[in-house]
Amino acid sequence: MESIYYSICWHCHRRCKHCYEERFRPYSRAALETVVAEAERNAPRIVGNLPDRMSFLDRRTPDPKRPGSFSERTGRIILSGGEVLTDPVRERVLYPTIEAVVAKYRGAGGVRVVIQTTGDLVTPAIVEDLLRRGVWMISVAGMDDFHVGMEGQKREAVQDRLEQIFSAAGVRRSGLQAGQRNWSDEDGPVFSMFGATKEAWIGRIWPRGRGWANGLSRATIADNFCGAWSGGLGFLDHRYSGSEVSVEPDGNVFPCCLKTGVPIGSLLDESLTDILDSLAGHPVYEAINAGKPERMGLSHGWSIDDFYGACRTRTPQGADYANPCVGCDRFHRDVMGPVVAALREQRLAARSRFSEAAE
Repeated sequence: MESIYYSICWHCHRRCKHCYEERFRPYSRAALETVVAEAERNAPRIVGNLPDRMSFLDRRTPDPKRPGSFSERTGRIILSGGEVLTDPVRERVLYPTIEAVVAKYRGAGGVRVVIQTTGDLVTPAIVEDLLRRGVWMISVAGMDDFHVGMEGQKREAVQDRLEQIFSAAGVRRSGLQAGQRNWSDEDGPVFSMFGATKEAWIGRIWPRGRGWANGLSRATIADNFCGAWSGGLGFLDHRYSGSEVSVEPDGNVFPCCLKTGVPIGSLLDESLTDILDSLAGHPVYEAINAGKPERMGLSHGWSIDDFYGACRTRTPQGADYANPCVGCDRFHRDVMGPVVAALREQRLAARSRFSEAAE
């Protein structure tokens, strides 16, 4: 598989107004222990159900030694939060998960491990800890005006401090620009810095979480997040380039980082490849896979016009708003719950029959 975005814990030391997920926030006392313990308990099961190999066939690069085939490249697993570098998450969840991921793929073609952080908790000691465990990239994702202390010129001091830390540890700046995906060509360890701007990353702000509650999304009906990288496009094609899924701390899997209204499965008790293979050919998920969310309801009596009609809503501030993510949410809420449950039961039944036959 080319990429897996695994949010390992809900805990974050910030409550950013543009965040796409309300559960990413500060927790304290018993609540903090609850979310950290959940992440700590689930991580080994989630890693155990990741693909046997984190490699993919790059459809952009023919294999010169095998006509009609594509070059095989190493995929990546992004470990993110929340904030993965907070004290309880770092020691109890992040470090053991890195070690488990690296060990899983050590004899199976390897993996590129990416640590995503806001950046303000990075220290020289933490960088050394990450490198010693085999991290390929440290991705600093908080370089924007939405993060307190990073606004405008304040970012320069933060970036200078980080660059000094990385340089001292032998970590060089990645040559990839935002949106570039040829990470298999770049040797590590490397670092990158980016943030939420009008031009990059989440761009027009997803209609999700606190970003939605705070009226920050500028997306329109023409902004099809589904048809972009990390938005569902190509997620089913796990043996080929272009496939990425999102995994939550509770094991739920989604075809996009924005997350559909119903997860497609759980890595607590099913393998990721089994889940994806079971959805291949399903009209709803093939529509998402093609980046055509307006077609997801055709097999369930929703015309394309019906879908676009379901995309219309009002913001919490009372303004008219329309975006395909809204229609996707409504379709999943109204239709897909029983469908996903039935697909899961079919997978579990098939696995049970296979186990009985093997005995």
